[in-house]
Amino acid sequence: MSQSTVKDLIASFTLKELFAGLGVTLKYLFKPKITIRYPEERTPLSPRFRGEHALRRYDNGQERCIACKLCEAVCPAQAIFIEIDPKSQGQQRKTKVYDIDNSKCIFCGFCQEACPVDAIVMSQNFEFYAETREGLLSDKARLLGNGDKWKSQLDANLAADAKYR
Repeated sequence: MSQSTVKDLIASFTLKELFAGLGVTLKYLFKPKITIRYPEERTPLSPRFRGEHALRRYDNGQERCIACKLCEAVCPAQAIFIEIDPKSQGQQRKTKVYDIDNSKCIFCGFCQEACPVDAIVMSQNFEFYAETREGLLSDKARLLGNGDKWKSQLDANLAADAKYR
């Protein structure tokens, strides 16, 4: 029998690993707890957190989206569908349909990175849900509503993230 085999045999009979694990448990037993009681307490979120999508507007109320379709092209899950309004042409081109299927979306943030005018952004809302598949479809009205509802928060997050872009 080799020397390492004998050491392993003695260690297993003395339950060395068990007592080492119990030592770790005792070490943390008397320290303050780090559990967060979720609905009442909230942890801070990073400005780069990728939650529910939102479409932003300019200060004058005009939509930012210029219907360039870069977000649709870059989406790896093909969750974004954009249809250009045929009445709008040239510099004033706008979207007629802007749909995001959140059941397909992987919340990668590529759409936000690809947008040249910061029209589509990811908010910090992670508490959205739906009971049906149709509830997970975000249309243009819902996305613009999200942008209007969280305008100050979205602007602050983009300003905090600007130095990294």
